Amino acid sequence: MANTLKLSDALSKDELKSLREKSDLRALASLVWTWGLIAGAFAMAIVWTNPATILLGIVILGGRQLALGVINHDCAHHAFFRNPKVDEFVGHWLCGAPINTSLHAYRAYHLKHHKFAGTPDDPDIGFVKDYPVSKDSLRRKFIRDLTGQTGYRDTLRKIRNFKLSKNWPWLAFHGLLLGTLTLAGAPWAYLMWWAAELTVYPAIVRLRQIGEHGTAANRANLEPRLNTGTTVAPFWQRVLIAPNDVNYHLEHHMFATIPPYNLGRLHRLLASRGYYDGYACISRGYGDVIRRAVRPDEARMVAAE
Repeated sequence: MANTLKLSDALSKDELKSLREKSDLRALASLVWTWGLIAGAFAMAIVWTNPATILLGIVILGGRQLALGVINHDCAHHAFFRNPKVDEFVGHWLCGAPINTSLHAYRAYHLKHHKFAGTPDDPDIGFVKDYPVSKDSLRRKFIRDLTGQTGYRDTLRKIRNFKLSKNWPWLAFHGLLLGTLTLAGAPWAYLMWWAAELTVYPAIVRLRQIGEHGTAANRANLEPRLNTGTTVAPFWQRVLIAPNDVNYHLEHHMFATIPPYNLGRLHRLLASRGYYDGYACISRGYGDVIRRAVRPDEARMVAAE
């Protein structure tokens, strides 16, 4: 029997009001945690220089590059700090500049995704429209990511579209990063940022996109439980793959103005009241996401590997 529970019946107005309350302390904690891990990844590789610490540092940096993008996204929705002007500054300068993303340009693009999610007018539909895919296709995609082919392609696009008047904050960040690492006596560590951006970052962005809409039961349906997914992820995955509560994407599509640090509470409330019952919209970790990204006739083979 289909689940007919309405969102308005599963969540009271008072609960929704509470969930929409922003916390400068929690927003600041997310920002500090993100930049603290970036600094820690570099420091670990510089202080204990060996292949293992450098590789681990690159993996952490890839996840933190996504974390900066997530905060940029939340600030674009004015769903992070209490003051919208603080969101504008933090999103554009502290999070957007390092990943070459203008807050204002991203906002215009991203709001179309929310308005047209899953339809042909969705600007993000190209990333997920072919899922589920074959096991071999999925493997080839991640090989391209992890070997730098995807990152190289995307970097060339950035270079071709580079305009000093538009992209100087990105250039300034790289100058500051290289200068800081040089003063620390480790200019070589600057290459870790690029290694992460060219290899790890594309892979986790792809995995995130698959978890958000690639595993959806019916992307063309306007019902969020059918066109969007959430991934309940353990702590280590939230550090390396799904930072700053980006894994609660279904809840974000329901209420884009709820701060990210409250989305987990929203998910637990709705789950406890049976709102997701009967819908295949929840993945249990990113291993589950990968299994669901494979065509059903091949899924059992993936699970057995």
